[in-house]
Amino acid sequence: MTAYKEPGFQDRIAVATRARESAIARLKTKPATDPAQLVAKAKKALEREAAQATRLATLAQARRQAKAEKLAKQLAKDMPAPTEAERKAIRDARYAARKARTSSH
Repeated sequence: MTAYKEPGFQDRIAVATRARESAIARLKTKPATDPAQLVAKAKKALEREAAQATRLATLAQARRQAKAEKLAKQLAKDMPAPTEAERKAIRDARYAARKARTSSH
């Protein structure tokens, strides 16, 4: 029984050349593709691209939303707390708006 012999550089080149020639021969002997198959392939490719574009748009929207939320939190943290008079003014404005909505109906 012989020991395993590591293939040399020339052996690897020969194997690669045979594989390349075999692949080229297979491509040359392939029959022409059916137009319906070409249409199906193109349709699948367009669907994949549309799905990827949708995923990218969703991801971009999520990033924009996260950035806006982060900015809003930062601004809220930097703003001083409203005084008692400001809170009363805000509460009164909400009350007036609610009254205006209910009285107009």
